Amino acid sequence: MENTNIPSNLMELKTRRQQFQAQASTLDTRKRQAVCVRRAFKKYGSKNSPNIVLDGLNMTVPKGSIYGLLGASGCGKTTLLSCIVGRRRLNSGEIWVLGGRPGSKGSGVPGPRVGYMPQEIALYGEFSIRETFIFFGWCAGMTTEQVEDKLEFLIKFLQLPSENRFVKNLSGGQQRRVSLAATLLADPELLILDEPTVGVDPLLRQNIWDHLVHITKDGNKTIIITTHYIEETRQASIIGLMRSGKFLAEESPTKLLEIHHLETLEEVFLKLSKRQNMGLRRRSSILSSVTGVPPEDDVDEMSGEFGDNVSISSRRRSIAITSDNIPELPPEEEGTSKLSMINSKHMQALIWKNSLWMWRNVGMMLFIIGLPVAQIIIFCISIGKDPVGLKLAIVNHELNNSMQPCVPPTGCDWTQLSCRYLQHLQKKKVKFLPHDDENEARNAVEKGWAWGAITFPANYSAALMARIEDGRLTEDWDIEFSEMKIVMDMSNQQIGQLLQRDMIYSFQDFARELSVACNYSSKLTDIPVNFKTPIYGPQEPNFTDFAAPGIILTILFFLSVALTSGAMLMERNEGLLERSLVSGLSSTEILFSQTITQFTVMFGQSVMVLIVCFAIFKVTCEGNIGWITILTILTGFSGMCFGFVIACFCDTERSATYVAMGSFIPFVMLCGIIWPLEGMHPVLRHISSILPLTKSTESMRAMLARGWLISEPTVYYGFISTFIWICIFMTLSLLLLKFKKG
Repeated sequence: MENTNIPSNLMELKTRRQQFQAQASTLDTRKRQAVCVRRAFKKYGSKNSPNIVLDGLNMTVPKGSIYGLLGASGCGKTTLLSCIVGRRRLNSGEIWVLGGRPGSKGSGVPGPRVGYMPQEIALYGEFSIRETFIFFGWCAGMTTEQVEDKLEFLIKFLQLPSENRFVKNLSGGQQRRVSLAATLLADPELLILDEPTVGVDPLLRQNIWDHLVHITKDGNKTIIITTHYIEETRQASIIGLMRSGKFLAEESPTKLLEIHHLETLEEVFLKLSKRQNMGLRRRSSILSSVTGVPPEDDVDEMSGEFGDNVSISSRRRSIAITSDNIPELPPEEEGTSKLSMINSKHMQALIWKNSLWMWRNVGMMLFIIGLPVAQIIIFCISIGKDPVGLKLAIVNHELNNSMQPCVPPTGCDWTQLSCRYLQHLQKKKVKFLPHDDENEARNAVEKGWAWGAITFPANYSAALMARIEDGRLTEDWDIEFSEMKIVMDMSNQQIGQLLQRDMIYSFQDFARELSVACNYSSKLTDIPVNFKTPIYGPQEPNFTDFAAPGIILTILFFLSVALTSGAMLMERNEGLLERSLVSGLSSTEILFSQTITQFTVMFGQSVMVLIVCFAIFKVTCEGNIGWITILTILTGFSGMCFGFVIACFCDTERSATYVAMGSFIPFVMLCGIIWPLEGMHPVLRHISSILPLTKSTESMRAMLARGWLISEPTVYYGFISTFIWICIFMTLSLLLLKFKKG
């Protein structure tokens, strides 16, 4: 008997749902809506609202009304508002605002027709109240005179301090009132206020509500307001009670109180919340009894057990809204509209804002500008110089003991040639550690006290003279004893090879001096290889000249990455980017303004770095300084664009730092900056050829060391590669700004 009643219960539910749908279709208010949300499904996760689901919402805001959106924190109010202003997308359903879909051509949203006060303060702390108003006024297309006219009224109305007070010096409540004033400034048709009265004095809160009621009396302005203070919305035309991503009710406050026979809206909300919990359990029980399977959430079921909400969603995924004030627009997917043209008024506001921020943070900007100069100075001082003070253990059996002074002879004297050789080696700024036997010297190398040990036989001078005089008739023991025995610590490649070079060069100088003193030809003791003057580079190249091109470009590239990504992330995480986009600024304008201001800083950094390198430290520069400067600036600009990509892709400064740091080491190792590309694995060589800094480093190195002009392929390939990467990074930034919502 119990099972036979279940189908009748299901039929009853369907009948009630059809009745509510019929009521909803006859409402006259649908013909003059300013905002309509039908079948809204939104699944969105963030640090502020994790795993919010807006499920089957129907919401209608009549033009000229105040709509109070009420609910606890995390129920989806802010997410819904972000969808209404076009900053987040629905999985399915429709939103119509001011006659069109948000983001579609001609909808006015985003734009100056809507005023948006986000939950965050979303203000520039370094700006004064007046400067804040000027910026948001210019963004809305107002002139400075129009802003000044509204400034006095808003300061008086919202009880704000002096217009010259900086926002960062205001209390939390005062900052929130400045944020509200910036929203009211341009007198928009639709005001969307996300908890504007938090932390506001009760008397001032009442004054704000009185003002909102006053500006909607003529029917030309519509307000959607969210708040935690449920009772303050008694002055609203309609309120929507929201819980767990669902509407419990949507009706006027008076009507709700009459229907439920309660005295306060808080009691109504509590009653509907309890009814919602009971309805969920009841529906789950009925459906599971029929099917035998636990049901999934029914996204179409909105009312009946949940209260007197007449906004019932249908089973259609898209509902066309046709009324007197909502024109038919061609279907258009969100995010497919063309990029907005550059607005001169917007660009003026953005560039002025960026420049003013830099001026107010002059200490930080000086640090940012001076940082690459400091880094290149450190590089020039510490990298590429020959190491000095290296220690060698010396065992000289030509002397009676290790403490005996080693006095080199002069002229054609073939005695104590070991001392004569050591005299030349000492000119290389090498320090000697005398020892009595080979085991002690070897132990000094093993203990790390010396980088090598040299042992001279007791008859070294006589054997060396016999080797020279006897030629091919030289006895084997003379050949054996005419050699100095050397053991090295080659754990450090650079130091080991430099010491070997110094020992060989010192021996050549020693043999040449002895040959000349004994009236032999100076070439007699040279190896039969004659290295002529190099075509490019010095006879003894240094690592500084090799590494300088890559280091210069790497410093400017990654400092530009940090500068631009930091600026963009700061604005986005504080809600400033979101607010700017809602006010009508396009992603193109924001990106272009940041490019202009950051390029100015980067240009100064580049010029100063080149002056320090070439004018102060005399780094080899054989090429045209003009082309070198252009390539340096282009590489820095490429780094700026890469920083924009990181800022648009990452959500936090920490993740952006990880991405930048993670890309730094591969770039340095794979772009030929510290080691030639020819020494890499063949697979890595192909990968490195397409990285942003590889071709530009080769181009810079060719101009500095070889003096090649732009006509050489190696040189112009660097310019072409850099330009292509700039285009790629800029395109990615624009796409991420345009399509990555929230």
